[in-house]
Amino acid sequence: MSCPLNGIRVLDLSRVLAGPWASQTLADLGAEVIKVERPGTGDDTRSWGPPYATDARGKSTSDSAYFLSTNRGKKSVTIDIADPQGQNAIRELARTSDVLIENFKVGGLAKYGLDYGTLAPINPRLVYCSITGFGQTGPYRERAGYDFMVQGLGGLMSITGAPDNTPGGPIKVGVAVADIFTGLYAAIGILAALRHREQTGRGDHIDIALLDVQVAVLANQALNYLMTGVSPGRLGNAHPNIVPYQTFATSDGHFILAVGNDSQFRRFCETAGCPELADDELFANNSARVANRETLVPLIEAQTRRRPTSRWIADLEAAGVPCGPINDLEAVFADEQVIHRGLRLDLPHAVGGTVPSVACPIHFLRAKLNVRNGPPALGEHTREVLGSSVGLDAS
Repeated sequence: MSCPLNGIRVLDLSRVLAGPWASQTLADLGAEVIKVERPGTGDDTRSWGPPYATDARGKSTSDSAYFLSTNRGKKSVTIDIADPQGQNAIRELARTSDVLIENFKVGGLAKYGLDYGTLAPINPRLVYCSITGFGQTGPYRERAGYDFMVQGLGGLMSITGAPDNTPGGPIKVGVAVADIFTGLYAAIGILAALRHREQTGRGDHIDIALLDVQVAVLANQALNYLMTGVSPGRLGNAHPNIVPYQTFATSDGHFILAVGNDSQFRRFCETAGCPELADDELFANNSARVANRETLVPLIEAQTRRRPTSRWIADLEAAGVPCGPINDLEAVFADEQVIHRGLRLDLPHAVGGTVPSVACPIHFLRAKLNVRNGPPALGEHTREVLGSSVGLDAS
């Protein structure tokens, strides 16, 4: 079996997370990804530690876990883009590439002659993807954009965290989701542009912004507001449209109860020893339960505190009621389903022998993923790439 993107070359001028996440996704799908990095320092995230990878002797290296999480399967080439010779080398790489990904500020590559307007005449089939905080147009286009501030500006933090009437406040998500969603949307846009190129023979310029993506993935919460004109607030772990759908305390911890319909609610009540709640007109259907959330939730928690977490999960799974534990990452990677699905990888690394990684979650029946190579050491492939693709000699 072959990889879906065999034969596609990606020139990656991006750094940190959103762009590298897009290019790592394409690398997983089989594309050749050439990551261009600054000589001496490389991608900013190489130094975002600890923790750092260790070499075969257990000694700490200069590559952080953060960098390793988003750069597997790529080739690293060090080029100084401020140097005219470096700019020429990148233009030559762009001439033979299918895709270029960059996340410089708007217009930041024009002064180096590496913008879309300069490269498109050299390679009209090039798909050029620009990732910024706020897009190529609009009043914020010159601003730098970072995941944390975009989670706030884009509304996510207004619906994440403890309710106003409880201790706490707005909370960002524990992973940089604005960056990661942007990387995934970038990869989707690139694949669509490659398909469109098959029809037209020409590449395209993709403009993708963290703010746009963050607003787009507000999903049902955005529509809750647009339909009513009322901004949804923070509900902690509760769901704005479904009740009961949140965490509940047990005798030894917490668990997740995710009742999705009225029959599941009835089965929960029977299992919990409070069947009368399912017959109460205040809770008989989901709309009623949402309206009477503040009355129902304490009644449920009075029941859930009577049993340990493991007992609740066993009893409710037997009754067909969706539920689950709240695992830390040790428990996640020890989970039998996670192990079965092969989500942990150990990949070769030039300095460390092998390094751990988390697998791409896409599974094909008739194609395969590229899971052979770990993240590159800084400049590991400079001689190979510039020799074979640009025609430079060793000197």
